[in-house]
Amino acid sequence: MVRKFFPLDKNYLLEEAQLELEEDLLTFLIDLVKEEYEQRYNPLGICDEFIQKIRDFSVSDLKPLYGFYETLAGVYRYKFSDNQLEFSWDGIDHSEKYKKEWSAFFADQTRAFCKKELFVKAVLDLTVFNNYSQLAENRMNNFMLQTFEVKLHKGFIRVA
Repeated sequence: MVRKFFPLDKNYLLEEAQLELEEDLLTFLIDLVKEEYEQRYNPLGICDEFIQKIRDFSVSDLKPLYGFYETLAGVYRYKFSDNQLEFSWDGIDHSEKYKKEWSAFFADQTRAFCKKELFVKAVLDLTVFNNYSQLAENRMNNFMLQTFEVKLHKGFIRVA
């Protein structure tokens, strides 16, 4: 799905690489959130019904996280990429380069977001507990938009 987040959002190779990695990276996010929750709230590893539900959760539906992923991908294209292809002197395909850079950025940012209690709880609400709420999704987007100092305005990214 091509979605323009800002007027010059034309790096289609990067967007394609981001879309190819969507499921893998969102699965990584869920695993990271589960791990962070256990470390923060269950450091002794005591298993009760609540913790067991988190541990037993396996990804079946990533749709509740698609909006977050698409927004973070759009912010990345806006703040950290260029619409012009550059020469690749090391022979690496642009698509592979974009996948590697995007994966590293996504991992770094989600690790930082997971340090925030409300972000972890929002992801758990949307996935493990299947308790979709616009509030949980808005919390996740709020962390991202504060971090990168941008605002979403009717589907477009604006500098805050």
